[in-house]
Amino acid sequence: MIEREIHISDYDYPLPEERIAKFPLERRDASKLLIYRGGDISHRQFRDLGSVLPEGALLVFNNTKVIRARIIMHKPSGARIEVFCLEPYDPADYERAFAVRGECRWQCIVGNSKKWKEGPLEIPFEYDGRACRLQAWREVNDGRNNQIVRFAWDADMTFGQLLEHLGRIPIPPYLNRESQEIDNSRYQTVYSKFEGSVAAPTAGLHFTPELIAEMRSAGFAFDEVTLHVGAGTFLPVKEDDVTQHHMHTEHFEITPVTLENLIAHAGRVVAVGTTTVRTVESLAGLGYRILCDGTPDETRPVGQWELYDIPEHYSGVQLLGVLLDYLRGEGLDKLKTATQIMIMPGYRYRVADIIVTNFHQPKSTLLLLVSAFVGEEWRRIYAYALENDFRFLSYGDSSVLIRQAEKK
Repeated sequence: MIEREIHISDYDYPLPEERIAKFPLERRDASKLLIYRGGDISHRQFRDLGSVLPEGALLVFNNTKVIRARIIMHKPSGARIEVFCLEPYDPADYERAFAVRGECRWQCIVGNSKKWKEGPLEIPFEYDGRACRLQAWREVNDGRNNQIVRFAWDADMTFGQLLEHLGRIPIPPYLNRESQEIDNSRYQTVYSKFEGSVAAPTAGLHFTPELIAEMRSAGFAFDEVTLHVGAGTFLPVKEDDVTQHHMHTEHFEITPVTLENLIAHAGRVVAVGTTTVRTVESLAGLGYRILCDGTPDETRPVGQWELYDIPEHYSGVQLLGVLLDYLRGEGLDKLKTATQIMIMPGYRYRVADIIVTNFHQPKSTLLLLVSAFVGEEWRRIYAYALENDFRFLSYGDSSVLIRQAEKK
């Protein structure tokens, strides 16, 4: 059950500005790796991860790819308007949204919105040797930052190609700098495949192709899920009572093969990053839905508190098995849905056994997720990181959280 007396003010810690990593290290796997194992804390380098994890463990990656979601436009007066594409509105499906030509609509955050009162914004550009233009109209304005923007362009290119041509990588706002050329490659994981995120699954930024190959040769298994990270991952918790925080929606998809792997590696599932955690844990909710209603109802996101209502006696393996049987029975090779789950103290993890994750902002939902996994030990973990010169947040160092000590 949810612990009703949870205050975000209790999940604060001092984070000096100089401890926030503004740029990545030269080598991805040269970052520090804090190791928490059953109460013991130590550290090594990230490239040593294979010597830390249980033999034959399954590492699950989020293979989403960050899009160049920030489009900088100007009014004829010179006023700068930033249009930040959050998620597709028409077409609403990510694949079709990036493949569409000529026109589309997106849900966006508009910076300097008051300056954009009416009429289209425009960017002239050159493509394939000819002069082209992108225009943008604000069609729906709810009085807040989130708005529906219609884009139209006359170049022979998809919207995905247009963003690659004109957009900028949306690095986190707490870096307090403009995106640079290095971010185009380093704010992506080496295994990113499917466009759709406006923030990177940063725990995966430490992996190199060489490290993955080395771990695979050592007997580790790998699998992937796709969850498109939304800008809501940066939203602060404004209410001290965390149960009043409204969790954002993130779209994900899963295959029967991945479900089979999760079941086969129960007890040794390593979720790489909080987005992977949210995805694999949401699967248990879908399994329980099938038990209750006969269908996962993929049109409805997994609710913020839905997983807290699953009876204790259901294991992750049982619930994953129910979902797998459903997909097989329906002849589905993929399930697309979304999640709004909020993981905080009182939550019971059913699928993720080990978590690889960076160090998160004070008073954030991601810190609550870590606390739900290791309890009050998060304070010792973060104190150790601060005392040992770890770098924090997206471009910072990493940790591997193992709740059980090794059996002697």
